Amino acid sequence: MNAASPLESLLRRDRAILLTALALITVVAWAYMVQEARAMQITGVCQCAGMKMSGPDTSPWSATTLLPLFLMWAEMMVAMMLPTAAPMVLTFALVNRKRREQERPYVSAAVFLSGYLVVWTFFSAVLAAAQWALHGAALLSPMMASTSAWLGGGLLMAAGIFQFTPWKHACLAHCRSPLDFIMTGWREGRAGAFRMGVEHGAYCTGCCWVLMALLFVLGVMNVLWIAALTALVLVEKAMPRGALFGRVTGVALVVWGAWLLVGAAKL
Repeated sequence: MNAASPLESLLRRDRAILLTALALITVVAWAYMVQEARAMQITGVCQCAGMKMSGPDTSPWSATTLLPLFLMWAEMMVAMMLPTAAPMVLTFALVNRKRREQERPYVSAAVFLSGYLVVWTFFSAVLAAAQWALHGAALLSPMMASTSAWLGGGLLMAAGIFQFTPWKHACLAHCRSPLDFIMTGWREGRAGAFRMGVEHGAYCTGCCWVLMALLFVLGVMNVLWIAALTALVLVEKAMPRGALFGRVTGVALVVWGAWLLVGAAKL
């Protein structure tokens, strides 16, 4: 077999370094999340950023809890969404490595990734505010799960129906085609790379935002539920029949939600 060229060797090395960095960030985020979830199961209290976020007391939280709630959600979004963004980040890095070898302007993949994470950080603030409001309305249990079959069933049905909407399909198409996205939306410079990351983050959020709301159904800190949603998003984005799998999941979510709503109506 022919020996790899210097460019191929560099590409492989850079890919390995980037994959390792993404994996380390993901592992740290998951480890922290699992630790918090285990502590909550044992004590009934989630201490995010050193502040008690739940427990036997179901009285409304003060506004000061919004910051630790936001930090909890931001860390969770990194754990869930960073693995699904890996194909896009690797493609961006590959294109820039080739540009560098051609002595053309290039940008670190970290700039693109930072733009991507900015969008999910903003969305984390939205989720934190939603949880704060739901807790204040006594619609979440001390374990941060829905106490209302109407709320749980409604969220499940909404997420299932969303799987079939043109909005979902359009956003998913961008997420499933990293090279097409980069080639058609290329922008020069660090500002351009950051904007590309923001745009990809917007498509990704548009594709998954309703699914993230399902964390309110079985528990915000339910690790198995979080892992299942992460796997669903990853399959949708990266697997050959991911779009079909998403539609099948949509049917299952609608059926599940309808079952909960019918049960609530009989009470």
